Amino acid sequence: MRGELDATDQRIVALLRSDARRSASEVGRLAGLSAPAVRRRIERLEASGVIQGYTLTLDERQLGEQIEAFIELRFAPGLQVSDVDNAVVDLPELVQSYTLAGDPDALAHVRVRDLEHLKNVVDRIRRGQGRGPKVIATRTMIVLGRSRPSAPE
Repeated sequence: MRGELDATDQRIVALLRSDARRSASEVGRLAGLSAPAVRRRIERLEASGVIQGYTLTLDERQLGEQIEAFIELRFAPGLQVSDVDNAVVDLPELVQSYTLAGDPDALAHVRVRDLEHLKNVVDRIRRGQGRGPKVIATRTMIVLGRSRPSAPE
């Protein structure tokens, strides 16, 4: 459906991306449509798979996860991309992982309580998680701050 999104669909998606809790009335007001027309378009976007779900954004620090980090992962040459995907999938601290073209081979985004917890996570990755391939090198980058693009109005 990607090629079939008109400007109104794209506007609705942008509005929901910035705040998925917006009511159909608010989206309609901002997009120049009635609430029922917005609901029909959202249902069509959901049915086609453009909208695959809605997420909850938390302040992880208030939940005790004070540190956010990215861990670069390097594997032995010749490893299949599908094997790279399994390297960190079982980590409870994992937010998201990315398989990359080039160097490094993958990037793991993690959230942890403190530096000792981060050290433990890196050690577990280096030892291997059992079902994934052996990581031969890591490099860890701690997030100092985060910015968010401004929401469309």
